[in-house]
Amino acid sequence: MNPWPFIIASYVVGVGGTLALAAWSWVSMRKAERAAEKLREGE
Repeated sequence: MNPWPFIIASYVVGVGGTLALAAWSWVSMRKAERAAEKLREGE
């Protein structure tokens, strides 16, 4: 049985998960920055 399809699939899952987590973190950071800016403007 050829192991390469499983190796490639594991890399795809790993890289895809890493990119998804990075995108989610970036969106959350931008949302928090907007909220902080609104608080600063409200002072």
